[in-house]
Amino acid sequence: MSEDDEVDLNYPDSVNAHSNGAYIPPSGVCWISVLSCLLLACSYVGSLYVWRSDLPRDHPAVIKRRFTSVLIVSTLSPLFVWAWKEFTGIRSSQSLLALMGIRVEGLFAAATLPLLLTMVLFLGPLIQLGMDCPWDFIDGLKVGFDPRFWLLCLSDMRWLRNQVVAPLTEELVFRACMLPMLAPCAGLSRAIFTCPLFFGVAHFHHVIELLRFKQGTVGGIILSAVFQFSYTAVFGTYTAFIFVRTGHLMGPVLCHSFCNYMGFPALSAALEHPQRAPIMTCYLLGVLFFLLLLFPMTEPVFYGSVPLCSLARTAHGGASLCS
Repeated sequence: MSEDDEVDLNYPDSVNAHSNGAYIPPSGVCWISVLSCLLLACSYVGSLYVWRSDLPRDHPAVIKRRFTSVLIVSTLSPLFVWAWKEFTGIRSSQSLLALMGIRVEGLFAAATLPLLLTMVLFLGPLIQLGMDCPWDFIDGLKVGFDPRFWLLCLSDMRWLRNQVVAPLTEELVFRACMLPMLAPCAGLSRAIFTCPLFFGVAHFHHVIELLRFKQGTVGGIILSAVFQFSYTAVFGTYTAFIFVRTGHLMGPVLCHSFCNYMGFPALSAALEHPQRAPIMTCYLLGVLFFLLLLFPMTEPVFYGSVPLCSLARTAHGGASLCS
């Protein structure tokens, strides 16, 4: 697919390029896109606080109520994208669902390759987890294929939140809905780095609860919030990259669920582990192989097409994302 084929924009009473071919966003579309993303982020976070309660966030009753709120917002979130398209007059050769990564073409690859790539990055923590696990490989397989194990997981509200509801709703809202709105203004490359800022800032709401329940000193809570913002912003950049390169929502959702399960790598524990040398070697190899495989394993040819390329020119350095 050539760069010219990737672009299919029709802006009423506007021009798409200078005489030298550089892309010009339609007048005002950047402000509209940013404000739409901000409104969507505020709607998602605000929905968590429509229920007044003195219980902590991990209480099952609180989790169930928040499930209701975020599922409603997430179900309505495609309307934000549709309204944004109608208001700005932006047209695309792709359907709204395809732009949001909801499509069948290349689905199997989208469900496997990004997850395997993420597991490569976590090679060190996975090896460390395997060494410390009291089960052997066969016992682990038996547990994994035992329906009772999964029924127990599904009955755990915290597990459902961390592994299912949060990855699905957050990736839908903060990636599938926001990236199509940011791409025509910022271009694909800049959108990948801009979109996670909304995701990172959205996680600052945890500060409210930590301060409310006095779970630490003010300084410690603020420091923790800054770290969480940095971590979630970096993670959001990665899943945004996966979304753009694969054109699917499935990959980011599964990677998000996996990373929630693994948590932030326990480097301090690895450095103090009796098998420190092989574990740290796996940490380094995981990062090295991840960087080497990042582009090959997300090659768009595996996934059929790159729908977002119909919304944004690649003049901002995003040509390699579309081919």
